[in-house]
Amino acid sequence: MPNSSAPSPAVSASKPLVTIVALCHNHALFVREALDSILSQTYPNVEVWLVDDASTDDSPAILREYAAQNPGWHLLLLPENVGNCRAFNTAFRQSRGELVIDFATDDVLLPERLSQQVAAFEAAGSTVGVVYSNAELIDEGGGRLGLHHRPDGHGGLRPQPASGWVFAEVLRRYFISTPTMMMRRACLIQLGGYDEALAYEDFDFWVRASCDWQFVYLDEVTTRKRKHPRSMSSRAYRRHDPYLASTIRVCEKALALARTPAEHAALATRLRWELRQAARRRRSAEAQALFALLRQVARPRLLDWALVAWSQLVP
Repeated sequence: MPNSSAPSPAVSASKPLVTIVALCHNHALFVREALDSILSQTYPNVEVWLVDDASTDDSPAILREYAAQNPGWHLLLLPENVGNCRAFNTAFRQSRGELVIDFATDDVLLPERLSQQVAAFEAAGSTVGVVYSNAELIDEGGGRLGLHHRPDGHGGLRPQPASGWVFAEVLRRYFISTPTMMMRRACLIQLGGYDEALAYEDFDFWVRASCDWQFVYLDEVTTRKRKHPRSMSSRAYRRHDPYLASTIRVCEKALALARTPAEHAALATRLRWELRQAARRRRSAEAQALFALLRQVARPRLLDWALVAWSQLVP
């Protein structure tokens, strides 16, 4: 395993420092591949924070091993599970990078990831807070499942990426592959980091960041995103999970931020989609909360009323 040393002063002066916050919770099966992908980066100026969120498998031992072999890396072994948002903030607030990556250690960075995204930031204006890209989806064993942004057969991609001022698009639909994001430190500082009251971070970050910062899509595959039964995304919308409650809280924030008819229409589209998910799982309280928000931005349709009624039926 190669050794990673701190960048020289000359490199530091010429290239922005990139902080990688590597978040681990019971990723022993994947964490070596993830950390080796940090070591394989062609970009020279990197600060690494290894954060273990109270894993119960062999992850802490593996992180200690890599920290010992790479003395420039920082290691945080949290004594209790605090969740992704607080774990990230704990490292971010001690870090120094001008640009930041939130890296789950069940995913993999491709070697040119940092170089490509830093170049995109350098070519962009100072109002760009996020550069994101395409991802290769892989299964638990590393087998290829396809792409996040896949060809639609008509010269475009599905889901269609968006660049620029993307607030309305963020409200309307999911299109960003979260593990591919590189974030400007100033953007995260302005937001106060992630909202630690939430069960997950990405939707809330997109909503709050896109009000004041532009997003740029880089048409490159930079990351391998692993889909497996223990991943955070696989748990969303399950019965009794906390994710839907967090989504409602973010929609409440979005309602306070939305100003134009187009933004209200985009939020209505989002609320109707979330209402369908709540109704399918008989999440009656959440369905009623979403319906109440919907009524503040759009006139309810017959289907909206029907979904609320359906959510109250005993499964």
